[in-house]
This record gives sequence, C-alpha cells and structure tokens, in this order.
Amino acid sequence: MSRLPETMQGQFLESFKTPYTLCSIPLPQPSTPHEILIKVDAASYCHTDFVLAEGQMPGLPKAFPHISCHEFAGTVVSHFTTRSSQASVFNLGDKVGVPGRAFHACESCFECQGSKDVISQDDKGYSVYCVHAENNGISRHGGFAEYAVVDARQLAPIPASMTGVETAPLMCAGITIYAALKRCHLQPGQRVSIMGAGGGLGHLGLQYAVKMGFKVMGVDAADAPLKLAASLNTGAQIVDARTERAADIVQQLGSEDGKTDLGEMGVDAVIVLPESQAAFDYSMKLLKTHGKCVVVSFPEKGFHISAHDVVFRDISIIGSLVGSNKMLREMLNFSAKHNVRAIAKSFPLSRLNDLVKEYHKGGGGKLVVDMSLEI
Repeated sequence: MSRLPETMQGQFLESFKTPYTLCSIPLPQPSTPHEILIKVDAASYCHTDFVLAEGQMPGLPKAFPHISCHEFAGTVVSHFTTRSSQASVFNLGDKVGVPGRAFHACESCFECQGSKDVISQDDKGYSVYCVHAENNGISRHGGFAEYAVVDARQLAPIPASMTGVETAPLMCAGITIYAALKRCHLQPGQRVSIMGAGGGLGHLGLQYAVKMGFKVMGVDAADAPLKLAASLNTGAQIVDARTERAADIVQQLGSEDGKTDLGEMGVDAVIVLPESQAAFDYSMKLLKTHGKCVVVSFPEKGFHISAHDVVFRDISIIGSLVGSNKMLREMLNFSAKHNVRAIAKSFPLSRLNDLVKEYHKGGGGKLVVDMSLEI
C-alpha cells in the first residue's frame, strides 16, 4: 500500500438544518485492537442522514462538526498495532462493506451475550443491538470522508463481482429490507407487499423478494418511484395507491388464488417503509387474516394502529431495524449470486449538497458518493 496522507477531506454537518461543509482534517488512526482504518470508496445517502441533519434524533449527533453516513464501503489500509482476532481476518487491500451498527459493542450485555432474537443474533460477544455501542455516521463520524476508522466486527467482505459503489447502498438499505423480508417468515409462493416499493429500500426489496420465490406486490404513490419499480422488470405486481383501492386489490388476489372467504384474500405479509399513516392504513387493508405487518419506518409521531385489526383479524405487527453481521454477509452473497443491485446515481464527495437536493426530489432509488469521481 502507498504511504498514507497526514490529512483527509470530509463533509461536515456543522449544525442542524444547514448544508454540509467540505473541510480538511488530520487523518484518523485506529486506537484499539478491533479498529481498522479504511479508505472510503463509496458512501450512500440514507433517509436517516436527513432525519439526523434535521435534528429529529434527540441527543444525536453527540457533537458538531459531524461526519454523517452509516452505509459505506472501502479498502483496508491500516490496523491498530495490536490486532484482535477479528481484525486479523482482514488484510491490507481487502474490500469491505461497513454498516452503521455497532461500533465498539460492549461484549457483555444481554444482546452481546446472545439474545433470543435468532434472526438478528451474532456470535457471542458482539451484537448489532448492543445499547452501549456507537453508530458510524450517527453518534460518531461516518463515511462522508476520504478515510474512516471502523470496527472489524462490523465488516463484511465484498464479493469479487461487486464494486464499492454497488455495495455501499446495501450496508443499510440492503440489509434492512433483507432482514425485514426474513421477519415475514414466508415460504416460497406466499404473498408479500412492499409499501414504498420505488424508494431506496423498496426497490431492493422487490428484487430480493422475487429471488426468494415469493409472490410480490410493490405499492407506491408517486410517479418517479412507480416508474423506477416498474423498470426493474422483476415480475412483481406494481400498484399505484393513488388510483387503486386496497379492497379491490384484495378481491383481485382472492380471485387469482381461488379464494371466496374474505379472510383468506390478500397478502400474507406487508412491509411498511413510508412514514405516512395513509401508507400504513393501506398496507393493513391488504393483509389476510392472521397476516403479518413488518414496520421499518419510524415517523416522529408514530402510527395509529387499529385494535380491531390486531384483535379480530389476528394481525401481528412487529418492528425490524437491521440484521446481524451474519445476515449482512448472507445478504451480500445473495446479492452477488442473484445480481441484486441498487438503481443509483453517483456524485463526487465535493457535491454532497447537490446529492441532498436530488434526494428531496423524491426520484426513488439510491444516491451515492463515489470517491473515484473528481473532487
């Protein structure tokens, strides 16, 4: 590896509701055995970056100026002098994906010692649900910079067939929707509906769900996301919630499935990605009796939930955050094998504020900082 520079450039959030500022700072260095320094190759923008910048995550970031981004990818360039066994797995030059959670997991809490959540469980001694851990790009500096210090236990090797730009969006959007699909506990041939199907998570979810063998419906309520979802040509049914009533869709699915009892009509599971109450209500109307609603979004004012649906229709409502490091690796290998990729538009680091403006246009897909582009 070539000699490392003494400084690096990063995009800093200096206060809430303000644009990012490009600055030069000293190069960070690994300071504990688990830590690795990577050269960031790509960093993806997430809705959480917007929420954080708006001041809607109380107590976070811990201090300004702050480098955001919790879904990125890079190349290992340096270790701490004394390497842990986990850090020793990665060699200089290795390409790795970096999720936000959980930097410096405590190793001793209930989650780290092995909670009962089998879907999100990691090996004993580390958990993405550790409440004592830091989070890249949220409580500590993240990926909108040329270099970043990361925790070796967080990392996933990038498959040879994938690039950093392809990997970065999967480090939050990819693993989040993949884990949400796993939480549906569906068998091939069962039906799942993804609300917000043309967004960053949704359009990846359409691809994963189809490759998992489910009957898939993608629902959205804006022209650009609907167009993007349809352009994937996954074979999923794409529904415009503005013009198609949930009740009519349920009847249509019942007819296709040869069902005459209303309780048997509809989808087996829904995944709610938008933050609107209308999207939540629409999704609940699509569900069969005994169906499952997996909630990924977390609107500031929450959702109103119908007790009638929960009690009389036996609808299960569960939340889903991210997946374990094991699942992260599984998801990356699944993506490589089945050619699941984000539809993404790239920007250089110097144009991060232009990327944010593009985000607010609501065009769907993902927006990525590509470090190979000229600064």
